Amino acid sequence: MRYDVVTLGEPLLRLTPPRCKPLDKADVFEVEVGGSEANTAAALAGLGLSVAYLTRLTDNPLGKLIADTLCGYGVDTHHITWTSRDRVGTYYYEDAAPPRQPRIIYDRAGSAASKIRPSDLPEALFGFEQARVLHLTGITAALSYAANGTALHALKRAEESNWRLSFDVNYRSRLWSPADAQTGIEPFLRVADLAFIPLRDARLIYNQSDATPVERVLDALGAYYPQTVWGDDARRGRVDGARPRRHDVAAARVSRVYRLAHRQRRRVQRRVPLLRISTRRRFPKPCAGAARAPRSNAASPATSRACPPPTSNA
Repeated sequence: MRYDVVTLGEPLLRLTPPRCKPLDKADVFEVEVGGSEANTAAALAGLGLSVAYLTRLTDNPLGKLIADTLCGYGVDTHHITWTSRDRVGTYYYEDAAPPRQPRIIYDRAGSAASKIRPSDLPEALFGFEQARVLHLTGITAALSYAANGTALHALKRAEESNWRLSFDVNYRSRLWSPADAQTGIEPFLRVADLAFIPLRDARLIYNQSDATPVERVLDALGAYYPQTVWGDDARRGRVDGARPRRHDVAAARVSRVYRLAHRQRRRVQRRVPLLRISTRRRFPKPCAGAARAPRSNAASPATSRACPPPTSNA
């Protein structure tokens, strides 16, 4: 099967108290599937693209919940590596209304995905014309030495097979410092066909102040990567060292979201991602009762759960 996009990353379970309740007062949590690469995979599959997701998950109900959720969105989960060891990463999100601020607490240390190795990747997948694009993020590169090495191996195999690379810097201060990030993202940005980096992250990683104009940030980036397209509104860019110029490109900006909670719709006054994966969605029948097929792994026994992709993109 030829994929439009293959992505590699760590999916997480997100636990959120309903109705903006503080974490220390919570007695009920809404459980959802999160993760940058998982969101991207589900969004692209929803647009009708063929998407495969690579990761390492614990073979227990929590891991199955993640895989079945992604499968329900049309993402091919055939290539997930399953292990009886380690754990599924989680994070807690405290929604808040002003004057309180939202808060996030991560609990992902020692997760199965953080211990993924090059040997966990399906070598047969990385063949010529097996996919068009490999999508990676700085989160995977920063997650652990093992995950970083696996991402670099995937990048190498994709280059050998003439795939294009999409890279989202997605800087996380809890995972690495700006100096480490500048060094860590370099191998990916150097060869990326499409890269994403917010202005705030570029200023931080490349030692620019918060008041630095966009043009000077472009100069700083251009010193490392001459071919840069840029803009916090997806409209300003620079290509091959030329002077900054405007590009009229439609950009979607989301300022609010309507959530369904306890049979009522309420408005949340905050910026949110374009996509939110909810485990409450009903899954297509092909995902029910997914079979498990053994997969050899000398150092860590694992299995691969076969979840048939949906037959249509409707």
